[in-house]
Formats: sequence, structure tokens, C-alpha cells
Amino acid sequence: MIYFKSDYTQGAHPQILKALVETNSEHTGTHTLDVYSDRAAELIKEIIERPDAEVHMMVGGTPTNVCTIASALRPYEAVVAPRSAHIYAHECGAVEKTGHKIIPMDPVDGKITPELIDKAWIEYEDDHTVLPRLLSISQTTELGSLYSLSELKALRAKCDEKDMLLYIDGARLGVALTAPDADFTIKDIAEIADAFYIGGTKHGLLLGEAVILLNDAFKPYYRWIIKQNNAMLAKGRIIGVQFIELLKGGDDSLFYSIGHHMNAAAVKIHKIFETAGYEFFSSSLTNQIFPILPKDLIKHLQKDFDFYEWAPVEGRDDVMVTRFVTGFGTTSDDIESLAKAVFDFQNGNVK
Repeated sequence: MIYFKSDYTQGAHPQILKALVETNSEHTGTHTLDVYSDRAAELIKEIIERPDAEVHMMVGGTPTNVCTIASALRPYEAVVAPRSAHIYAHECGAVEKTGHKIIPMDPVDGKITPELIDKAWIEYEDDHTVLPRLLSISQTTELGSLYSLSELKALRAKCDEKDMLLYIDGARLGVALTAPDADFTIKDIAEIADAFYIGGTKHGLLLGEAVILLNDAFKPYYRWIIKQNNAMLAKGRIIGVQFIELLKGGDDSLFYSIGHHMNAAAVKIHKIFETAGYEFFSSSLTNQIFPILPKDLIKHLQKDFDFYEWAPVEGRDDVMVTRFVTGFGTTSDDIESLAKAVFDFQNGNVK
């Protein structure tokens, strides 16, 4: 079986494992109060050129979202997010469990626009309704699309106009920064966002994310919030070790190398389905590709490939939206096998 289902179905990149093994016998502090977590945090602050930032090593994406959003909001304040957002659709109400309603908006190609923020405010009346206080977006989006630099700046301006905080879920920030059409840098992200995180789980680490708090609204007692939300890893040094290995080396770091690899593989997969004449559900050229495929082709491919049947297509019973995802371990042989299977099907060369 060849796997295109997700970017975290494998373990970790060999360089990450090597770093963990080399530091395995050392005794360090616990609960991310250790030399490696400290070094990783300092490295991130150097990369984004924000010595005022507060950086925490986190165990996973959902805990990062929950803790960061909860840290900045009062009980009556709410989150504006795309209806497709992970915090709304795939985190089992974890954010709302902390008392903060999510106001879902129907995105455009997975993205929130300033006009959608205005629309979210239309329903706000007075002290009888929750107050939209924080905008949560992801880069890349859940559909693999990208916010351009101008789109991010427009959201920042709208948030400033509405006195809202801007939080960026960076689970796939590495592939966003290395996308073929990316026109922004990680420094731009740090300049625009009030808080964001660098995803590791989906970018070659065994586990872990690094959250960067830039606006002081997020910072007070953040570690207490981590602990209260069952999100503090006792052996936190594991995350710090991995992020040092991932990010060291600047533009030549493993972080960017993995991103380029994943995106290059995705572009090839996109080309396979495009050449075969199939349409796509989103504009993604990052590591998530969403071809709309005939159900008989899906059945044929599922013999040898693992991928998601993502969503039905309105008014069409013969096709489905599918999702193919590349990871650090995706190989040229994997892609060539997929191409052969697709074109064999089209040419009738199937059993």
C-alpha cells in the first residue's frame, strides 16, 4: 500500500530521530523547562527577529489552539473562523469547551476575507450576544490554499479596525512558506499575527508544535493554562530537541528542505490528475491536493493507495472530492506508481 492519506502517518524524519538518539541519555529539566526547549525558543526568536516574543513548546495542534485562544479571551468573547477550520470542524468542540463560541463563516477557497469579518459583526448587537474578539485562520488553509501577503495584511487591518486579535494556526506553515506561489516570509507572519505556531507534527517531527506569542494579551500565565488543559508534556525536552534540529541552518534548514520536498511532490501529483483531465476542489498547490475523481477510478486506486474520500459533489453521484497528501517520506516511486495507476485506468489497462 502506498500512503497519500496524511502528512503524519509516518514517524519522524531520520535527522530528527538521530538528534533524539544523540541526546537520549542526557538528564535535563522537565515540563519544557530544559536547555533544549530554551535553545529552541531562542532560535525561533532569532529567526523571526522578535526578541520580545514568548515561545512555548507544545505537544500537538489542538492543545496549542485551545491554550492560545483561551489565554487571550474573556468568557464573553468569541472566535471568528472559517467553517472548514480545524478548531470548528475537527477538534470536538475543544475550544468551545473553554467557554468561547466559534462563529463559523463560509470561506472563499478556504480563506476568510475582510468582508466575512464584517458579516460576522452584523449579528453582534449588544451585551446579549458574544463579542467577536479573535480571528483564527490557518496557513495553509484546510483546503491547502494560501493567504497572500496582501490578503494577510488586509485581515490585519480589518482586525485592527474591529479591535480583534489575529491568531494563525501554522500546522502546515512549513509548506506554506515553501509553496511555489508564496510571497511572504516567516518574519512577515510574525509581523502580522498576534500569535501563531510553527507546526512540527505534520512537518517531520514525531510530535510537537512551537507557539509564538507576540501580543502581550496572550502571555500572562500561559504555562498555567497549558497545565490546566492537560497539555504539558513532562518530557518536554523531546520537543525542544526536535525543533533545534528542524530549524537550525537558516534558509538551508531541514524545515525548508522538507517543505520544498512535500510541495514538489504535490505539484507532480497535481499534474497527474490535471493531465488526466480531472478538476480540483481547491486551488491548492501545497501538499494537500483535492482532485474530483470518478467513483470507479477511486475504487481502482484504493487497491494500492491510501487516501481520503473527502466530500461529495453537490448534484453529482458519479464523483467524489478526494484528498492526496504528501509527506517528508513521499518518494518518486510513489508518485510514478500513482501516475501509472491513473493512466492505466484511463487506457482501460485494468483487471
